[in-house]
Amino acid sequence: MKKISLLGATGSIGRQTIDILLANPNDFQLVAFSSGKNIEKTREIITQLSPEIVSVQDEGDALQLSKEFPNVHFTFGTKGLVEVATHPQSTVLVNAVLGSVGLESTLAAIRMSKTIAIANKETLVTAGHLVMAEAKKYGSAILPVDSEHSALYQSMNGENPKSIERLILTASGGSFRDKTRAELEGVTVKDALNHPNWSMGAKITIDSATMMNKGLEVIEAHVLFDMPYDKIDVLLHRESIIHSLVEYHDTSVIAQLGTPDMRVPIQYALTYPDRLPLVGGQRLNLAQIGKLHFQEVDFDRFRALKLAYDAGRTGGTMLTAMNAANEAAVALFLQEKITFLQIEECIERVMDAHDNILLPDLQTILHVDSETRKTVQNMVK
Repeated sequence: MKKISLLGATGSIGRQTIDILLANPNDFQLVAFSSGKNIEKTREIITQLSPEIVSVQDEGDALQLSKEFPNVHFTFGTKGLVEVATHPQSTVLVNAVLGSVGLESTLAAIRMSKTIAIANKETLVTAGHLVMAEAKKYGSAILPVDSEHSALYQSMNGENPKSIERLILTASGGSFRDKTRAELEGVTVKDALNHPNWSMGAKITIDSATMMNKGLEVIEAHVLFDMPYDKIDVLLHRESIIHSLVEYHDTSVIAQLGTPDMRVPIQYALTYPDRLPLVGGQRLNLAQIGKLHFQEVDFDRFRALKLAYDAGRTGGTMLTAMNAANEAAVALFLQEKITFLQIEECIERVMDAHDNILLPDLQTILHVDSETRKTVQNMVK
């Protein structure tokens, strides 16, 4: 039985992770989790899975829950995330928190040689050089949970990395894939949250609409697989059936296919190198689907994707600044304080003004992250 620590249990990835744990009680035990502000869902998970440690965002919620569940240790804030991540019994940490908040706790778990099932793009985007160096030092396996990176990982299984010609990440194109830039003027938050293929959280759905999500995945692929940016391509694929592809020197292309269901890559990361039946999973019927569609990406149309490539090639704190600017701008859009197209404008302005530091330490990364968010807030003011 694998003992699991889970960061972000009440988010989209976290809830689907909980579904997998509930469906496989003889294979997994949840010993610790964090949950932010969703206290009702927190109570439900505690009742279902009886963890030993639970972290919430606010101290008041931790105190209230401790009265209701006296056999559970409650903690809160950044310190609480680290406590969950470093639970002495867990061997696997699932990082499903939103944004760069999971960075310190992930590094702490790596230093305990835990396996990291990472669904948090921002940790690798902002501090990939630190994460991978620490993982190598402490023998910690980093297993991708994103459907695209899981697909790449599976398509490389048993192959010689030196034989890879390029990685091809597929992208649905998001909520506005059929709109021109002119047609994006005045689109609403409700419109942006209407993803055609996937059911995801608000932030990642907006990132999918701007294609920044795919940009973050390009950077993540560079970090995870040590692949130059010139060998990482993005291909628009409307159906989200082919989750990504790997092309080899001999022109062979290996792809991973399946119905759009995030439980597949989550469960694969938890069970690797084995596989379990997916309870309630829908099998792929290509005859029923009939056709799959592909097209090249227009970088002028999807400007955020180009900005991500630019930041990746620059490296250093430019990655932190780009990511923090995006997170802050998306939050402002969701609050209806800026327009959809202004998300890209905020990111570009931050990147143009940023004074880059090539090999930042953790404190520098955290400082740049904090200051960038303030900068974006001041743009709106």
